[in-house]
Amino acid sequence: MKKVIIVGSVALDSISSPFGKVERTVGGSAIYASLSASLFSPAGIVGVVGKDFPKGFLSNLKRRKIDTSGIKFEKGKTFFWRGKYSWDLNTAHTLATQLNVFANFKGEIPSNFLKEEFLFLANIDPVLQLQVLKRMKKSGGAKFVAGDTMNFWIERKKEELKRVISFLDVFLLNEAELRQFTGQHNILKGIKKIFAMSKNLKGIVVKRGEYGTCFFMKNRMFFLPAFPLEDAVDPTGAGDSFAGTFMGWLASRKKINWQELKKAIVYGTIVASFTVAGFGTKGLLSLKKSEISKRYRKFAKMVHFEKTQI
Repeated sequence: MKKVIIVGSVALDSISSPFGKVERTVGGSAIYASLSASLFSPAGIVGVVGKDFPKGFLSNLKRRKIDTSGIKFEKGKTFFWRGKYSWDLNTAHTLATQLNVFANFKGEIPSNFLKEEFLFLANIDPVLQLQVLKRMKKSGGAKFVAGDTMNFWIERKKEELKRVISFLDVFLLNEAELRQFTGQHNILKGIKKIFAMSKNLKGIVVKRGEYGTCFFMKNRMFFLPAFPLEDAVDPTGAGDSFAGTFMGWLASRKKINWQELKKAIVYGTIVASFTVAGFGTKGLLSLKKSEISKRYRKFAKMVHFEKTQI
């Protein structure tokens, strides 16, 4: 089975919402994405942590067949983020960000990762994304690449991000980032503008939080609502969980086609729904495939409708 290589942040998060709080729990884009990808395929994680990182957490990753040889321990403290959510769980209010050892993260890829076919670039510096991508492609890897971004990089390094997109197979961003990046209020116009930037880009995922997900190819589109929940408490990592699942599902398939891409979107949505039901990675660490399958069948009934003619 093919392995998904995930490059991103590993962090310690302190999170509060109207439903509770946690202090210095393990998080970061690479953690959420690798835990999610590993539900369907083996994964390899590339990140950096400090001496304060709980080494015991690595055993949680290894139990899920996640190769942690790409996690580098450095002197200093682990990247730290403190955030708060109000009753509107769509918006995170950042209270503190301390880059610590992540400030000097170089994205060094272990030699045993270089030839792997599937690569997910989380929302790190586009310059670093491009370096990692080129390094793996030069070694014969990174045949299928998905990349994420965030408003900070769109504002600060838009041209560098455009160069990254020219190498991607799938680009992921949220609705606000799409408008910021393209200058288009209408999603469809924004999508056309992004596709015009790259001949290689095959698909674009637009994440819309509690309103679901849109997936676009140049001549096709797929819209999916979010899975309805009564117990959402913490949306941290939901987008990264979606992306990891998306890549993990595709890596487990014999071929990538329209039907498998749509299934990847559905499974990504379902796994993200489990993520938001617990604080930090709690929902992912205890998640079983049987629970995913049960929710998949329930979701399929919710969104299915018959073709008819008037």
